[in-house]
Amino acid sequence: METTFERLKRGGLLTVITIRDPERASPVAQALLEGGLTCAEVTFRTPATVEALCAISRDHPELLLGAGTVIRPEQVAMAVEAGAQFIVTPGFDHAVVDACQERGVPVFPGVCTPTEIQAGVLRGLEAMKLFPAERMGGLRYLDAVAAPFPGVRFIPMGGVGPDNLRSYLESPRVLAAGGSWVARSAWIEAGDFARIREEARRAVEIVESVKGGQPS
Repeated sequence: METTFERLKRGGLLTVITIRDPERASPVAQALLEGGLTCAEVTFRTPATVEALCAISRDHPELLLGAGTVIRPEQVAMAVEAGAQFIVTPGFDHAVVDACQERGVPVFPGVCTPTEIQAGVLRGLEAMKLFPAERMGGLRYLDAVAAPFPGVRFIPMGGVGPDNLRSYLESPRVLAAGGSWVARSAWIEAGDFARIREEARRAVEIVESVKGGQPS
């Protein structure tokens, strides 16, 4: 059975979605899957998050589903009970990481400095979210900050889009990339799932083109 790391690596792109109406959750997940994307993160930015996680995990168990913007330990329990298979945080919080590790759920804390990365390494983490990737300097910054930690892989988020997705995925330091452009909040609220599906297909074309150029 594939691990979460392996599924993220194979998927290439972690689509970040914010749900305000839980009725939109399952159709969004369906659109992503129809477009070929297999990994998604539902953010804890609205009161509908838990209900959205429940709907997606129930209706689309084939989707690798995570919970993002997790900033409190109690949200870890809420997310896992709702069906989240991994946790993503905006920053490095020891209490949140502890809560995840106690439950045995993979966690990708947000980091952007060597000190934060080292804290993750000391907790046994092999992959972390680099945020905000582009604002910090993009791939040049990633290469520099990751140099002392050769065993760590990153999920860059923040400013990642179709124009730079390929370059991030070509980096051996990147596990997967993350972004919200495939399922923009305005499209979700408008019920424009066809547009989400088409954007997902375009993203998959980029992912597949990178995989085709990498050694097996």
